[in-house]
Amino acid sequence: MTPAPGAPLYERIKTLILTQIASGGWAAAQRIPSENDLVRLVGASRMTVNRALRELTDAGYLIRVQGVGTFVADRRAQAHPLAIRNIADEILERGHQHSARVISLERCTATPELAGRFNLRAGHELFHSRLVHLENGLPIQLEDRLVNPAVAPEYLAQDFSAMTPNAYLMQVAPLQSVEHIVQAARTDAATAQLLQMDANEPCLVLRRRTWTRGSVATAVTLSHPASRFELQGHFNP
Repeated sequence: MTPAPGAPLYERIKTLILTQIASGGWAAAQRIPSENDLVRLVGASRMTVNRALRELTDAGYLIRVQGVGTFVADRRAQAHPLAIRNIADEILERGHQHSARVISLERCTATPELAGRFNLRAGHELFHSRLVHLENGLPIQLEDRLVNPAVAPEYLAQDFSAMTPNAYLMQVAPLQSVEHIVQAARTDAATAQLLQMDANEPCLVLRRRTWTRGSVATAVTLSHPASRFELQGHFNP
């Protein structure tokens, strides 16, 4: 991969990074040198290096996790470029207050159906959390999450009233690929009570599996009151 003669320095830095990825020098999910390290390695300004990393991230070659580092993206996930957002950040961006109520945080045993979703044996241990996320005190999402202990062994020790599971998992289990299923569902009595919904109001349900380091990391069901939540986004196919 050779940049065009006279190409700007940030383009040459992008080419160097892409060459490392293409050659296998940096594998999928591997953390690449930090921004400061790249500044020293290539002798460029921080602004120039930041632009190269930002453009490669926007193009889907890298994944940047705030406070953790920059990782090589798994390009197989490019066919499904839906963003994974922290609901706390979304609420704060609207100028509102996020809070969370932890319903349960425990170990469980995988049924044959759950084991199949995680590519594990039936009876394998999983971590299970259930939370209600609130926006300005009003329930907006019921999060029912199963986690593979191998990718987040300290999951049960976290205070998820202070940090969302999404924020924690993004730190310890950087994403390789994601599976999304969105559907409307009839609301059961327990969900209606937790989300303070009318029993006749439908739920908007997002089911998601994530992979990291070649393993299924999480399987989560996110239920939302249809009258108070919508899925909206912009992406480049």
